[in-house]
Amino acid sequence: MVATPIGNLADITLRALHVLQLADTIACEDTRHTQSLLRAYGIDKPAAQLLAVHQHNETEAAQTVVQRLQAGQRVAYVSDAGTPGVSDPGARLVSAIQGAGLRALPLPGASSITTALSVAGAVAHGPEHSGFVFAGFLPVKPAERAATVQQLADEPRCVLLLEAPHRIGELAQALAVLGSRPVTLARELTKQFEEITTLPAHALADWLAGSPQRVRGEFVVLLHPAPPTHDNGAESLRVLRLLLQELPLKTAVRLAAEITGAARNVLYDTALAWKRDAAPADEG
Repeated sequence: MVATPIGNLADITLRALHVLQLADTIACEDTRHTQSLLRAYGIDKPAAQLLAVHQHNETEAAQTVVQRLQAGQRVAYVSDAGTPGVSDPGARLVSAIQGAGLRALPLPGASSITTALSVAGAVAHGPEHSGFVFAGFLPVKPAERAATVQQLADEPRCVLLLEAPHRIGELAQALAVLGSRPVTLARELTKQFEEITTLPAHALADWLAGSPQRVRGEFVVLLHPAPPTHDNGAESLRVLRLLLQELPLKTAVRLAAEITGAARNVLYDTALAWKRDAAPADEG
């Protein structure tokens, strides 16, 4: 599995060039695109050595790859750009190869995901909420996309999304409900018109509308971690006790979390502990 540049051709690795030169078969997402890429590096492969393996034929074409591997061929797989098998095709190919008892070897290199993360400053470090969540492309239908955004709003870690230029405006409108939460937009990474900016979620749509150039190219979108709420603990517990006197446990916990900003799971565990502690006295 060979990573290829996401834009700048200089981002190929020496190891990738060596493997592509030696490969008996180069499986690829688009044979014409890959042929042009190989020629840019002075690698000349006849068309017979290129095998199309893309999202529409991956399951069937994977069997051809397996057969060639079993025949002793060296097979390299590349997607159109970046590291295959993440958001590009390749995962089903790897599954088929491993299912046949063969090895899939990773050749690391360019990735829009890690490229954007490295300059966004959006990954928290520490014992809580560190790391990031890769959510990829959100649903196309507006209602499903809005529901997914609401779910992601509760994610305390950095959330990484991908989006195509013809839908970036719709995504920006959907993210506006996140208000002042910082969002980093990275487009055309490593290319001539690369642009990376961080804005409040509610300002994304206006920023995109500011120039026709801003809606061109593939996008990586990073939702920064939601800022922590500062609750001294005592207030959230006081609110929880009051609500528990009038409401069912789950409802009381949900409202207490919304009112105070305290973590819902912590409040829920606390309420359960109170209930257990009070049980013997109630029964007596």
